Amino acid sequence: MMFEQIIEELTEILKTRALSLFGQVVERLVLQSPPRLAMGDLATPMALELARALKQPPRKIAERMVDGMALPNFVQSVTVEGAGYLNFRLDRGSFTISHLAAIMAPALSGGERVIVEHTNINPNKAAHIGHLRNAILGDTLVRCLRWLGNRVETQNYIDDTGVQVADVVVAFEHLLGEGVAQVEARIADPSLRFDYFCWDLYSKMAQYYQDTPNSLEWRRETLHRIEHQEGQTAKMAAVIARAIVGQHIRTMLRLGVEYDLLPKESDIITLHFWDRAFELLKQSDSVIQEKEGKHAGCWVMKLADSAEFEGLEEPDKILVRSNGTVTYVGKDIAYQLWKFGLLDRTFFYRPFTRYSDGRVLWETASHDNPENVDAPHFGGAGRVFNVIDVRQAYLQKVVKEGLRLLGHSREAERSTHFSYEMVALTPATARALGMPVREEDESKNYLEMSGRKGLGVKADDLLDALVSKAAEAVRTGMGEEREVSEEEIGTLGVQIAVAALRYFMLKYGRNKVIAFDFGEALAFEGDSGPYLQYSTVRADNIFRKMAARQVDARLDAHSLNGLTIGKPLGDDLWEIVRLSAETPGAVRRAVDSLELSILTHHLFELGQKFNSFYHKYPILNEPDPDERQRRAVCAEVFRRTMTASLELLGIAVPARM
Repeated sequence: MMFEQIIEELTEILKTRALSLFGQVVERLVLQSPPRLAMGDLATPMALELARALKQPPRKIAERMVDGMALPNFVQSVTVEGAGYLNFRLDRGSFTISHLAAIMAPALSGGERVIVEHTNINPNKAAHIGHLRNAILGDTLVRCLRWLGNRVETQNYIDDTGVQVADVVVAFEHLLGEGVAQVEARIADPSLRFDYFCWDLYSKMAQYYQDTPNSLEWRRETLHRIEHQEGQTAKMAAVIARAIVGQHIRTMLRLGVEYDLLPKESDIITLHFWDRAFELLKQSDSVIQEKEGKHAGCWVMKLADSAEFEGLEEPDKILVRSNGTVTYVGKDIAYQLWKFGLLDRTFFYRPFTRYSDGRVLWETASHDNPENVDAPHFGGAGRVFNVIDVRQAYLQKVVKEGLRLLGHSREAERSTHFSYEMVALTPATARALGMPVREEDESKNYLEMSGRKGLGVKADDLLDALVSKAAEAVRTGMGEEREVSEEEIGTLGVQIAVAALRYFMLKYGRNKVIAFDFGEALAFEGDSGPYLQYSTVRADNIFRKMAARQVDARLDAHSLNGLTIGKPLGDDLWEIVRLSAETPGAVRRAVDSLELSILTHHLFELGQKFNSFYHKYPILNEPDPDERQRRAVCAEVFRRTMTASLELLGIAVPARM
């Protein structure tokens, strides 16, 4: 993070000089890369801003600032430009050598304890394409936070007592007339994808409710039994939820998405998290029981006086209905209190499964057992991110307000809703995936999906189709002249498909509706994951061919002692080094703003610069050893930067493409 360190040092020097020369305290100082490389590497308009207070010409102020200014390491010069800008230029050679030794080095661990909650799929049917955006955003945020030195705990909340699970239980019991034993037999049947079966069954149940409104009483009865852990109905709900969660874990693992803990809503209820949170809310006078009106008998959080809810027609939120049942947001407040370590109770834990590296994925439990002995400490974070779609913005505000009303203002401010918009399909992609597309929908930019109507694309089906198309592209691109086994093509197909999907879900602003398109996602040219993979493989191939032909790059990838650049790097080569050096800053900005597209856009620009360099400046056939070395250094800077950055995006670098 050398570039960021230089900015910090220059900022401190400039603030100190403004105070000593002019008696001015500069609170905020803008120091950034100018629009053109000819203008330098960093520039600030601070003299123009000081001129307003000092009533002096900005250029005169700037000239006094630079006279005798001590410059930090790697800053070669400072000049006054234009009306009074201070422009700094780096020592390209020494900076490049030092940067090469520490490219994308992660921050030291031991930073803030952070919880990221993401994915959170209702355990009633197969995951769909919309869930993938949540999981990819959440997983990428986790990777970036860890790289920045935070201690991150990844949680995937399981709503195993909600309406969606209840509806599938109702369908098994009332439409199919099946009990727990039959459900377990279906789960054990290797010829049946149970989560796919439940996908169709859930849709049939929704249609049955619509055709037979009286049947909604089944839902109410089932919800009561599940919440109170009563009889075979509650057992069936637990069996169904656990089986489908297992499949969700396997689906997400195909994308490299992993978790530390699966907190279950049933355990929040059984362990009386909400009861305790409700006591605290009543003690703080944060909730009242309505005596009259349409909310009579309900416990309500009064929000009309809060600025966050100003202008809403009905800002107050029911936490407990008149029949005594708790709303989702009530349980979410209790869960959020636990995440921050603000609840005087916690879960028990047991292993849910193990990942291939032996790491345990834990789930919460409502009672102790011998398996809990090795469970790590969960909860008690200093900051919490909840990755939940934009439709839940109001409820997430209520959760924050619940913390604030209980006197936890700091935690409320550090409770962040990472919102995002929905995912749809282009008509062409919908047809390719077997969805019916009406004639009147052909001209639409995208087609929306509905789980209740069974209109949508299962995540695994989308991944299978992407892998198939990627493998075919590899097979076609390799041609007959190159021997590639079907096993290797399969591996490459998976790597390219994952890159295509993950990058596509990240490259758009999070508040933009995504219309997923096969062609755009899998393109090997342009703003795509496969393009960045191909660019990195191209850099790998340079060094592979040099080694095979015994062409000396005079670049030891393992030890940089004694490495020199010789004459300064030209602009085209320096642009790659500077963009590489700016990558850690792009990671930090992406996290701070929760706009991960900042990072993808930065990497795409870096990829473009490298490919332009690749075509203009051959390395393998460059006869001048010194020039060949300079070019090889830049290629190595790109290769290391992109390899590490793609890891943050969850994208692998293939052996070849």
